[in-house]
Amino acid sequence: MSDIDKVKGPASYFPSIEKKYGYPVHHWFDLLDKQKIDKHMEMVFWLKSEYEIGHGHANALVAFYKKQKEI
Repeated sequence: MSDIDKVKGPASYFPSIEKKYGYPVHHWFDLLDKQKIDKHMEMVFWLKSEYEIGHGHANALVAFYKKQKEI
């Protein structure tokens, strides 16, 4: 894979998130959609406390999720 083809940013975590937790990333986005939380770190904490997702993975999911909501 060339440097041009490499996924960067939060999405670069997605393969390891899917492998470690056994769900596609859209599963986590759907769960975040159902929450009444809008602050980044509160969303990260929620994923960590409810689903035992590691900090880096939770942060990547929330960062990507919130960025998509801006579009």
